[in-house]
Amino acid sequence: MMERSASKVNEEREGATRALKGIVVVDLDGTLFLSDMLVENLFLFLRLYPLRIFEMIAWLFNGKAYFKRRLADAVVPDVSQLPYNKDLVAWLKNRRNEGASLILATATDMRIAKKIAEHLNIFDEVLGTESNNLSSDNKREALVQRYGEKGYEYVGNSSDDLAVWKSASVIHVANPDRGVLAAARRIGQVQTIFESRLPYLRTLIRALRIHQWAKNLLVFVPLLASHRIMEMPLLQSGLLAFLAFGACASSVYLLNDLLDLQEDRLHSTKRSRPLAAGTLPILHALFLIPVLLFGAFIVALLLLPIRFAGVLTVYYILTLAYSFWLKRVVMLDVVTLAMLYTVRVVAGAAAMFLMATFWILAFCMFIFLSLAFLKRYTELRDARQKGKKEESSGRGYYPADFELLASLGGASGYISVLVLALYIRETASGTLYRSQEWMWAACPLLLFWLSRVWLLAHRGEMHDDPIVFALRDGVSRWVGIAFVIVFALATF
Repeated sequence: MMERSASKVNEEREGATRALKGIVVVDLDGTLFLSDMLVENLFLFLRLYPLRIFEMIAWLFNGKAYFKRRLADAVVPDVSQLPYNKDLVAWLKNRRNEGASLILATATDMRIAKKIAEHLNIFDEVLGTESNNLSSDNKREALVQRYGEKGYEYVGNSSDDLAVWKSASVIHVANPDRGVLAAARRIGQVQTIFESRLPYLRTLIRALRIHQWAKNLLVFVPLLASHRIMEMPLLQSGLLAFLAFGACASSVYLLNDLLDLQEDRLHSTKRSRPLAAGTLPILHALFLIPVLLFGAFIVALLLLPIRFAGVLTVYYILTLAYSFWLKRVVMLDVVTLAMLYTVRVVAGAAAMFLMATFWILAFCMFIFLSLAFLKRYTELRDARQKGKKEESSGRGYYPADFELLASLGGASGYISVLVLALYIRETASGTLYRSQEWMWAACPLLLFWLSRVWLLAHRGEMHDDPIVFALRDGVSRWVGIAFVIVFALATF
Protein backbone atom coordinates (compact mmCIF):
# COMPACT_ATOMS: atom_id res chain seq x y z
CA MET A 1 0.00 0.00 0.00
CA MET A 2 2.82 2.39 0.93
CA GLU A 3 4.68 1.47 -2.32
CA ARG A 4 1.60 2.32 -4.43
CA SER A 5 1.19 5.64 -2.59
CA ALA A 6 4.85 6.52 -3.14
CA SER A 7 4.48 5.70 -6.82
CA LYS A 8 1.45 7.93 -7.10
CA VAL A 9 3.26 10.77 -5.35
CA ASN A 10 6.18 10.43 -7.78
CA GLU A 11 3.81 10.55 -10.74
CA GLU A 12 2.19 13.73 -9.37
CA ARG A 13 5.58 15.35 -8.85
CA GLU A 14 6.69 14.41 -12.37
CA GLY A 15 3.44 15.81 -13.77
CA ALA A 16 3.90 19.07 -11.86
CA THR A 17 7.47 19.38 -13.14
CA ARG A 18 6.31 18.83 -16.72
CA ALA A 19 3.56 21.41 -16.32
CA LEU A 20 6.16 24.00 -15.31
CA LYS A 21 8.05 23.27 -18.54
CA GLY A 22 4.99 23.69 -20.73
CA ILE A 23 1.68 22.06 -21.54
CA VAL A 24 1.26 21.15 -25.21
CA VAL A 25 -2.29 20.26 -26.28
CA VAL A 26 -2.72 18.49 -29.61
CA ASP A 27 -5.83 18.05 -31.75
CA LEU A 28 -6.37 14.72 -33.52
CA ASP A 29 -8.36 14.99 -36.78
CA GLY A 30 -6.32 16.60 -39.55
CA THR A 31 -3.54 17.43 -37.10
CA LEU A 32 -1.98 14.42 -35.42
CA PHE A 33 -4.03 12.05 -37.60
CA LEU A 34 -4.10 12.97 -41.30
CA SER A 35 -7.77 12.26 -41.81
CA ASP A 36 -11.16 12.52 -40.07
CA MET A 37 -11.95 9.81 -37.53
CA LEU A 38 -15.71 10.38 -37.55
CA VAL A 39 -16.00 10.02 -41.32
CA GLU A 40 -13.66 7.03 -41.36
CA ASN A 41 -15.73 5.29 -38.69
CA LEU A 42 -18.91 6.12 -40.58
CA PHE A 43 -17.69 4.47 -43.79
CA LEU A 44 -16.24 1.53 -41.90
CA PHE A 45 -19.68 1.02 -40.34
CA LEU A 46 -21.40 1.28 -43.74
CA ARG A 47 -19.04 -1.26 -45.25
CA LEU A 48 -19.57 -3.77 -42.43
CA TYR A 49 -23.26 -3.09 -41.75
CA PRO A 50 -24.84 -1.52 -44.89
CA LEU A 51 -28.33 -2.66 -43.88
CA ARG A 52 -28.12 -0.61 -40.66
CA ILE A 53 -27.87 2.72 -42.46
CA PHE A 54 -31.30 3.90 -41.28
CA GLU A 55 -30.46 2.96 -37.70
CA MET A 56 -27.29 5.03 -38.04
CA ILE A 57 -29.25 8.02 -39.35
CA ALA A 58 -31.57 7.78 -36.33
CA TRP A 59 -28.57 8.16 -34.01
CA LEU A 60 -27.97 11.65 -35.37
CA PHE A 61 -31.19 12.93 -33.81
CA ASN A 62 -29.69 12.32 -30.35
CA GLY A 63 -26.76 14.66 -30.90
CA LYS A 64 -23.22 14.40 -32.22
CA ALA A 65 -21.72 12.96 -29.04
CA TYR A 66 -24.31 10.16 -28.97
CA PHE A 67 -23.72 9.48 -32.67
CA LYS A 68 -19.97 9.13 -32.12
CA ARG A 69 -20.50 6.89 -29.13
CA ARG A 70 -22.80 4.52 -31.02
CA LEU A 71 -20.40 4.35 -33.96
CA ALA A 72 -17.55 3.55 -31.57
CA ASP A 73 -19.74 0.84 -30.00
CA ALA A 74 -20.06 -0.80 -33.42
CA VAL A 75 -16.65 -0.26 -35.05
CA VAL A 76 -13.17 0.66 -33.86
CA PRO A 77 -10.34 1.28 -36.36
CA ASP A 78 -6.95 -0.39 -36.19
CA VAL A 79 -5.07 2.53 -34.63
CA SER A 80 -1.69 0.99 -35.46
CA GLN A 81 -2.34 1.53 -39.20
CA LEU A 82 -3.63 5.11 -39.10
CA PRO A 83 -1.73 7.78 -41.10
CA TYR A 84 -0.13 9.90 -38.40
CA ASN A 85 1.65 13.20 -38.99
CA LYS A 86 5.21 11.91 -38.62
CA ASP A 87 6.82 15.35 -38.41
CA LEU A 88 4.43 16.40 -35.66
CA VAL A 89 4.91 13.14 -33.74
CA ALA A 90 8.69 13.62 -33.86
CA TRP A 91 8.32 17.22 -32.63
CA LEU A 92 6.05 16.10 -29.79
CA LYS A 93 8.53 13.45 -28.71
CA ASN A 94 11.23 16.08 -28.64
CA ARG A 95 9.07 18.41 -26.52
CA ARG A 96 8.34 15.57 -24.14
CA ASN A 97 12.06 14.84 -23.80
CA GLU A 98 12.52 18.51 -22.94
CA GLY A 99 10.05 18.07 -20.09
CA ALA A 100 6.77 19.35 -21.53
CA SER A 101 3.46 17.69 -20.67
CA LEU A 102 1.58 16.40 -23.74
CA ILE A 103 -2.23 16.36 -23.86
CA LEU A 104 -4.35 14.79 -26.62
CA ALA A 105 -7.62 16.76 -26.82
CA THR A 106 -10.02 15.63 -29.53
CA ALA A 107 -13.68 15.53 -30.51
CA THR A 108 -13.22 11.84 -31.29
CA ASP A 109 -14.91 9.35 -28.98
CA MET A 110 -12.91 8.97 -25.77
CA ARG A 111 -12.37 5.23 -26.18
CA ILE A 112 -10.77 5.62 -29.60
CA ALA A 113 -8.70 8.57 -28.40
CA LYS A 114 -7.32 6.47 -25.55
CA LYS A 115 -6.39 3.65 -27.96
CA ILE A 116 -4.47 6.14 -30.11
CA ALA A 117 -2.71 7.57 -27.05
CA GLU A 118 -1.77 4.07 -25.89
CA HIS A 119 -0.40 3.24 -29.34
CA LEU A 120 1.74 6.39 -29.60
CA ASN A 121 2.72 6.24 -25.91
CA ILE A 122 3.72 9.91 -25.66
CA PHE A 123 0.70 11.56 -24.00
CA ASP A 124 0.30 12.33 -20.31
CA GLU A 125 -3.46 12.86 -20.53
CA VAL A 126 -6.32 12.29 -22.97
CA LEU A 127 -9.45 14.39 -23.38
CA GLY A 128 -12.15 13.14 -25.75
CA THR A 129 -15.86 13.22 -26.48
CA GLU A 130 -18.01 11.56 -23.83
CA SER A 131 -21.29 13.25 -22.86
CA ASN A 132 -20.41 16.48 -24.72
CA ASN A 133 -18.82 16.87 -28.15
CA LEU A 134 -15.32 18.13 -27.29
CA SER A 135 -14.88 20.60 -30.15
CA SER A 136 -14.41 24.34 -30.62
CA ASP A 137 -15.82 26.29 -27.61
CA ASN A 138 -16.43 23.10 -25.61
CA LYS A 139 -12.78 22.15 -26.00
CA ARG A 140 -11.59 25.66 -25.10
CA GLU A 141 -13.70 25.71 -21.92
CA ALA A 142 -12.41 22.30 -20.87
CA LEU A 143 -8.78 23.32 -21.41
CA VAL A 144 -9.15 26.70 -19.66
CA GLN A 145 -10.82 25.00 -16.70
CA ARG A 146 -7.88 22.58 -16.40
CA TYR A 147 -4.90 24.73 -17.31
CA GLY A 148 -6.15 28.30 -17.08
CA GLU A 149 -6.36 31.12 -19.63
CA LYS A 150 -3.15 31.17 -21.70
CA GLY A 151 -1.99 28.16 -19.73
CA TYR A 152 -1.35 25.82 -22.66
CA GLU A 153 0.12 25.64 -26.17
CA TYR A 154 -2.21 24.30 -28.82
CA VAL A 155 -1.68 22.47 -32.13
CA GLY A 156 -4.67 22.43 -34.50
CA ASN A 157 -5.64 22.71 -38.14
CA SER A 158 -9.29 23.74 -38.70
CA SER A 159 -11.73 26.58 -38.14
CA ASP A 160 -13.02 24.70 -35.07
CA ASP A 161 -9.61 25.29 -33.50
CA LEU A 162 -9.79 29.10 -33.77
CA ALA A 163 -11.74 29.33 -30.49
CA VAL A 164 -9.15 27.14 -28.76
CA TRP A 165 -6.24 29.23 -30.03
CA LYS A 166 -7.80 32.38 -28.52
CA SER A 167 -7.09 31.01 -25.04
CA ALA A 168 -3.72 29.42 -25.89
CA SER A 169 -0.37 30.88 -24.92
CA VAL A 170 1.32 29.64 -28.11
CA ILE A 171 -0.24 28.82 -31.50
CA HIS A 172 1.02 25.87 -33.58
CA VAL A 173 -0.67 24.95 -36.90
CA ALA A 174 -0.53 21.60 -38.71
CA ASN A 175 -1.82 21.05 -42.28
CA PRO A 176 -4.22 24.01 -42.05
CA ASP A 177 -7.51 24.04 -43.96
CA ARG A 178 -8.00 26.87 -46.46
CA GLY A 179 -8.01 30.25 -44.70
CA VAL A 180 -7.23 28.82 -41.26
CA LEU A 181 -3.58 29.89 -41.16
CA ALA A 182 -4.49 33.51 -41.94
CA ALA A 183 -7.24 33.44 -39.30
CA ALA A 184 -4.84 31.98 -36.73
CA ARG A 185 -2.34 34.78 -37.43
CA ARG A 186 -5.05 37.35 -36.73
CA ILE A 187 -5.43 35.81 -33.26
CA GLY A 188 -1.71 35.86 -32.47
CA GLN A 189 1.72 34.90 -33.65
CA VAL A 190 1.96 31.40 -35.12
CA GLN A 191 5.12 29.84 -33.73
CA THR A 192 5.28 26.56 -35.67
CA ILE A 193 3.73 25.35 -38.94
CA PHE A 194 3.72 21.63 -39.81
CA GLU A 195 2.97 20.99 -43.50
CA SER A 196 3.17 17.35 -44.56
CA ARG A 197 0.78 17.17 -47.50
CA LEU A 198 1.97 16.81 -51.10
CA PRO A 199 1.08 19.23 -53.94
CA TYR A 200 -2.71 19.20 -54.12
CA LEU A 201 -3.20 18.78 -57.88
CA ARG A 202 -0.87 15.80 -58.09
CA THR A 203 -2.59 14.24 -55.08
CA LEU A 204 -6.04 14.82 -56.59
CA ILE A 205 -5.03 13.23 -59.91
CA ARG A 206 -3.81 10.17 -58.03
CA ALA A 207 -7.02 9.96 -55.99
CA LEU A 208 -9.20 10.21 -59.11
CA ARG A 209 -6.99 7.56 -60.77
CA ILE A 210 -6.93 9.39 -64.07
CA HIS A 211 -4.60 6.72 -65.47
CA GLN A 212 -7.45 4.23 -65.04
CA TRP A 213 -9.48 6.22 -67.56
CA ALA A 214 -7.55 4.25 -70.17
CA LYS A 215 -10.05 1.46 -69.49
CA ASN A 216 -12.77 3.71 -70.86
CA LEU A 217 -11.20 3.58 -74.31
CA LEU A 218 -13.25 0.39 -74.58
CA VAL A 219 -16.23 2.59 -75.51
CA PHE A 220 -14.56 3.06 -78.91
CA VAL A 221 -14.38 -0.71 -79.64
CA PRO A 222 -17.79 -0.84 -81.45
CA LEU A 223 -16.74 2.19 -83.51
CA LEU A 224 -13.47 0.56 -84.52
CA ALA A 225 -15.13 -2.79 -85.21
CA SER A 226 -17.68 -1.13 -87.52
CA HIS A 227 -14.88 0.73 -89.41
CA ARG A 228 -16.60 4.11 -88.90
CA ILE A 229 -13.88 5.80 -86.88
CA MET A 230 -13.65 8.71 -89.36
CA GLU A 231 -17.28 9.77 -88.89
CA MET A 232 -16.99 12.87 -86.70
CA PRO A 233 -20.51 12.81 -85.13
CA LEU A 234 -19.90 9.24 -83.92
CA LEU A 235 -16.40 10.12 -82.74
CA GLN A 236 -17.75 13.10 -80.78
CA SER A 237 -20.36 10.88 -79.12
CA GLY A 238 -17.61 8.43 -78.25
CA LEU A 239 -15.51 11.18 -76.63
CA LEU A 240 -18.48 12.33 -74.54
CA ALA A 241 -19.14 8.73 -73.48
CA PHE A 242 -15.45 8.41 -72.56
CA LEU A 243 -15.61 11.52 -70.35
CA ALA A 244 -18.90 10.49 -68.72
CA PHE A 245 -17.53 7.06 -67.88
CA GLY A 246 -14.33 8.62 -66.56
CA ALA A 247 -16.16 10.96 -64.19
CA CYS A 248 -18.48 8.17 -63.03
CA ALA A 249 -15.57 5.77 -62.50
CA SER A 250 -13.56 8.36 -60.52
CA SER A 251 -16.58 8.94 -58.29
CA VAL A 252 -16.72 5.21 -57.63
CA TYR A 253 -12.95 5.00 -57.03
CA LEU A 254 -13.20 7.64 -54.31
CA LEU A 255 -16.17 5.88 -52.68
CA ASN A 256 -14.42 2.55 -52.88
CA ASP A 257 -11.27 4.01 -51.28
CA LEU A 258 -13.35 5.43 -48.42
CA LEU A 259 -14.96 2.04 -47.82
CA ASP A 260 -11.61 0.22 -48.00
CA LEU A 261 -9.45 2.53 -45.87
CA GLN A 262 -8.68 -0.12 -43.26
CA GLU A 263 -7.83 -2.81 -45.82
CA ASP A 264 -5.80 -0.49 -48.06
CA ARG A 265 -3.56 0.51 -45.13
CA LEU A 266 -2.60 -3.15 -44.72
CA HIS A 267 -1.68 -3.47 -48.41
CA SER A 268 1.91 -2.99 -49.59
CA THR A 269 1.05 -0.53 -52.40
CA LYS A 270 -2.53 0.60 -51.74
CA ARG A 271 -1.47 2.18 -48.43
CA SER A 272 0.02 5.03 -50.49
CA ARG A 273 -3.33 5.96 -52.04
CA PRO A 274 -4.18 9.57 -51.09
CA LEU A 275 -7.16 8.77 -48.85
CA ALA A 276 -5.46 5.84 -47.11
CA ALA A 277 -2.28 7.89 -46.60
CA GLY A 278 -4.21 10.98 -45.49
CA THR A 279 -2.69 13.21 -48.18
CA LEU A 280 -6.13 14.12 -49.57
CA PRO A 281 -8.62 15.56 -47.04
CA ILE A 282 -11.45 13.12 -46.63
CA LEU A 283 -14.06 15.89 -46.80
CA HIS A 284 -12.79 16.80 -50.26
CA ALA A 285 -13.53 13.26 -51.39
CA LEU A 286 -17.03 13.49 -49.92
CA PHE A 287 -17.58 16.64 -52.00
CA LEU A 288 -16.14 15.20 -55.21
CA ILE A 289 -18.09 11.92 -55.16
CA PRO A 290 -21.54 13.47 -55.87
CA VAL A 291 -20.11 16.26 -58.08
CA LEU A 292 -18.39 13.79 -60.43
CA LEU A 293 -21.40 11.49 -60.48
CA PHE A 294 -23.80 14.36 -61.19
CA GLY A 295 -21.54 15.65 -63.97
CA ALA A 296 -21.36 12.21 -65.59
CA PHE A 297 -25.14 11.84 -65.71
CA ILE A 298 -25.66 15.42 -66.91
CA VAL A 299 -23.49 14.57 -69.94
CA ALA A 300 -25.27 11.24 -70.39
CA LEU A 301 -28.80 12.66 -70.22
CA LEU A 302 -28.32 15.92 -72.13
CA LEU A 303 -25.70 15.11 -74.77
CA LEU A 304 -26.02 11.37 -75.46
CA PRO A 305 -28.80 8.88 -76.27
CA ILE A 306 -30.99 7.91 -73.34
CA ARG A 307 -29.97 4.27 -73.62
CA PHE A 308 -26.37 5.27 -72.84
CA ALA A 309 -27.62 6.80 -69.58
CA GLY A 310 -29.32 3.47 -68.89
CA VAL A 311 -26.08 1.54 -69.42
CA LEU A 312 -24.20 4.04 -67.25
CA THR A 313 -26.80 3.51 -64.51
CA VAL A 314 -26.29 -0.26 -64.73
CA TYR A 315 -22.52 0.26 -64.50
CA TYR A 316 -22.88 2.47 -61.42
CA ILE A 317 -25.24 0.07 -59.65
CA LEU A 318 -22.93 -2.84 -60.46
CA THR A 319 -19.91 -0.96 -59.10
CA LEU A 320 -21.79 -0.09 -55.91
CA ALA A 321 -22.76 -3.74 -55.49
CA TYR A 322 -19.12 -4.69 -56.07
CA SER A 323 -17.85 -2.15 -53.52
CA PHE A 324 -20.32 -3.07 -50.78
CA TRP A 325 -20.69 -6.81 -51.30
CA LEU A 326 -19.66 -8.61 -54.50
CA LYS A 327 -15.90 -8.12 -54.15
CA ARG A 328 -16.04 -10.18 -50.96
CA VAL A 329 -17.79 -13.12 -52.65
CA VAL A 330 -15.32 -15.70 -53.97
CA MET A 331 -15.35 -16.04 -57.79
CA LEU A 332 -18.31 -13.70 -58.14
CA ASP A 333 -15.87 -10.83 -57.66
CA VAL A 334 -13.78 -11.70 -60.74
CA VAL A 335 -16.87 -12.31 -62.87
CA THR A 336 -18.16 -8.88 -61.83
CA LEU A 337 -14.85 -7.24 -62.74
CA ALA A 338 -15.03 -8.81 -66.19
CA MET A 339 -18.60 -7.57 -66.56
CA LEU A 340 -17.60 -4.03 -65.59
CA TYR A 341 -15.06 -3.97 -68.43
CA THR A 342 -17.54 -5.43 -70.90
CA VAL A 343 -20.24 -2.93 -69.93
CA ARG A 344 -17.98 -0.18 -71.28
CA VAL A 345 -18.15 -1.76 -74.72
CA VAL A 346 -21.95 -1.96 -74.50
CA ALA A 347 -22.02 1.68 -73.42
CA GLY A 348 -19.96 2.72 -76.42
CA ALA A 349 -22.39 0.96 -78.75
CA ALA A 350 -25.33 2.66 -77.02
CA ALA A 351 -23.72 6.10 -77.25
CA MET A 352 -23.11 5.80 -81.01
CA PHE A 353 -26.16 3.76 -82.07
CA LEU A 354 -23.94 0.84 -83.05
CA MET A 355 -24.16 -2.89 -82.49
CA ALA A 356 -22.10 -4.71 -79.88
CA THR A 357 -21.87 -8.06 -81.65
CA PHE A 358 -21.81 -11.48 -80.04
CA TRP A 359 -18.15 -11.89 -80.99
CA ILE A 360 -17.07 -8.63 -79.39
CA LEU A 361 -18.92 -9.31 -76.15
CA ALA A 362 -17.69 -12.92 -75.91
CA PHE A 363 -14.08 -11.89 -76.58
CA CYS A 364 -14.22 -9.07 -74.01
CA MET A 365 -15.82 -11.22 -71.34
CA PHE A 366 -13.20 -13.96 -71.53
CA ILE A 367 -10.09 -11.78 -71.85
CA PHE A 368 -11.19 -9.50 -69.01
CA LEU A 369 -12.07 -12.52 -66.88
CA SER A 370 -8.47 -13.66 -67.41
CA LEU A 371 -7.17 -10.25 -66.28
CA ALA A 372 -9.47 -10.27 -63.25
CA PHE A 373 -8.08 -13.67 -62.24
CA LEU A 374 -4.59 -12.27 -62.82
CA LYS A 375 -5.29 -9.42 -60.39
CA ARG A 376 -6.38 -11.82 -57.64
CA TYR A 377 -3.56 -14.24 -58.42
CA THR A 378 -0.98 -11.48 -57.91
CA GLU A 379 -2.47 -10.51 -54.56
CA LEU A 380 -2.55 -14.11 -53.31
CA ARG A 381 0.94 -14.89 -54.57
CA ASP A 382 2.32 -11.92 -52.64
CA ALA A 383 0.47 -13.08 -49.52
CA ARG A 384 1.87 -16.59 -49.87
CA GLN A 385 5.40 -15.26 -50.41
CA LYS A 386 5.06 -13.43 -47.07
CA GLY A 387 4.13 -16.69 -45.36
CA LYS A 388 0.47 -15.87 -44.82
CA LYS A 389 -2.03 -18.71 -44.68
CA GLU A 390 -5.15 -17.02 -43.40
CA GLU A 391 -7.99 -15.67 -45.55
CA SER A 392 -7.04 -12.54 -47.47
CA SER A 393 -8.45 -9.35 -45.97
CA GLY A 394 -12.05 -8.88 -47.08
CA ARG A 395 -11.72 -11.08 -50.19
CA GLY A 396 -12.63 -14.61 -49.17
CA TYR A 397 -9.61 -16.22 -50.87
CA TYR A 398 -6.73 -18.06 -49.23
CA PRO A 399 -3.09 -17.83 -50.40
CA ALA A 400 -3.23 -21.53 -51.28
CA ASP A 401 -5.91 -20.72 -53.90
CA PHE A 402 -3.46 -18.89 -56.18
CA GLU A 403 -2.60 -22.02 -58.23
CA LEU A 404 -6.26 -22.65 -59.03
CA LEU A 405 -6.72 -19.02 -60.04
CA ALA A 406 -3.74 -19.34 -62.39
CA SER A 407 -5.30 -22.28 -64.21
CA LEU A 408 -8.70 -20.60 -64.47
CA GLY A 409 -7.18 -17.30 -65.60
CA GLY A 410 -4.94 -18.92 -68.20
CA ALA A 411 -7.85 -20.94 -69.57
CA SER A 412 -10.05 -17.83 -69.81
CA GLY A 413 -7.34 -15.99 -71.72
CA TYR A 414 -6.84 -18.79 -74.21
CA ILE A 415 -10.58 -19.08 -74.75
CA SER A 416 -10.59 -15.39 -75.74
CA VAL A 417 -8.01 -16.24 -78.44
CA LEU A 418 -10.28 -19.05 -79.63
CA VAL A 419 -13.19 -16.62 -79.84
CA LEU A 420 -10.99 -14.26 -81.89
CA ALA A 421 -10.07 -17.11 -84.26
CA LEU A 422 -13.74 -18.06 -84.71
CA TYR A 423 -14.56 -14.41 -85.39
CA ILE A 424 -11.85 -14.26 -88.07
CA ARG A 425 -13.29 -17.42 -89.66
CA GLU A 426 -16.80 -15.92 -89.49
CA THR A 427 -15.72 -12.74 -91.32
CA ALA A 428 -14.00 -14.63 -94.17
CA SER A 429 -16.93 -14.02 -96.50
CA GLY A 430 -17.70 -10.52 -95.20
CA THR A 431 -16.94 -7.11 -96.68
CA LEU A 432 -15.34 -5.37 -93.69
CA TYR A 433 -11.90 -6.92 -94.29
CA ARG A 434 -10.53 -7.10 -97.83
CA SER A 435 -7.28 -8.86 -96.83
CA GLN A 436 -8.72 -11.05 -94.14
CA GLU A 437 -5.66 -13.35 -93.99
CA TRP A 438 -3.71 -10.63 -92.14
CA MET A 439 -6.07 -10.98 -89.19
CA TRP A 440 -4.68 -14.41 -88.34
CA ALA A 441 -1.50 -12.71 -87.11
CA ALA A 442 -3.56 -11.25 -84.26
CA CYS A 443 -3.96 -14.69 -82.67
CA PRO A 444 -0.25 -15.41 -82.02
CA LEU A 445 0.20 -11.82 -80.86
CA LEU A 446 -2.53 -12.24 -78.26
CA LEU A 447 -1.27 -15.70 -77.27
CA PHE A 448 2.21 -14.25 -76.74
CA TRP A 449 0.96 -11.33 -74.65
CA LEU A 450 -1.33 -13.40 -72.42
CA SER A 451 1.32 -16.07 -71.87
CA ARG A 452 3.90 -13.41 -71.04
CA VAL A 453 1.79 -11.56 -68.46
CA TRP A 454 0.94 -14.81 -66.69
CA LEU A 455 4.61 -15.83 -66.73
CA LEU A 456 5.60 -12.48 -65.22
CA ALA A 457 2.87 -12.85 -62.59
CA HIS A 458 4.22 -16.31 -61.75
CA ARG A 459 7.67 -14.76 -61.27
CA GLY A 460 6.27 -12.02 -59.04
CA GLU A 461 6.99 -9.25 -61.56
CA MET A 462 3.40 -8.18 -62.18
CA HIS A 463 1.80 -4.96 -60.89
CA ASP A 464 -1.28 -5.62 -58.74
CA ASP A 465 -3.36 -4.02 -61.52
CA PRO A 466 -2.70 -5.67 -64.93
CA ILE A 467 -4.15 -2.68 -66.80
CA VAL A 468 -1.63 -0.35 -65.14
CA PHE A 469 1.09 -2.87 -65.98
CA ALA A 470 0.05 -2.97 -69.65
CA LEU A 471 0.13 0.83 -69.88
CA ARG A 472 3.65 1.00 -68.40
CA ASP A 473 5.16 -2.09 -70.02
CA GLY A 474 7.05 -1.42 -73.26
CA VAL A 475 6.48 -4.90 -74.69
CA SER A 476 2.73 -4.64 -74.07
CA ARG A 477 2.60 -1.30 -75.87
CA TRP A 478 4.42 -2.70 -78.90
CA VAL A 479 2.09 -5.71 -78.98
CA GLY A 480 -0.89 -3.32 -78.90
CA ILE A 481 0.53 -1.31 -81.81
CA ALA A 482 1.17 -4.51 -83.79
CA PHE A 483 -2.40 -5.64 -83.08
CA VAL A 484 -3.78 -2.39 -84.53
CA ILE A 485 -1.49 -2.62 -87.58
CA VAL A 486 -2.62 -6.18 -88.29
CA PHE A 487 -6.28 -5.18 -88.38
CA ALA A 488 -5.45 -2.08 -90.43
CA LEU A 489 -3.67 -4.22 -93.04
CA ALA A 490 -6.62 -6.60 -93.12
CA THR A 491 -8.95 -3.70 -93.87
CA PHE A 492 -7.17 -2.51 -97.05
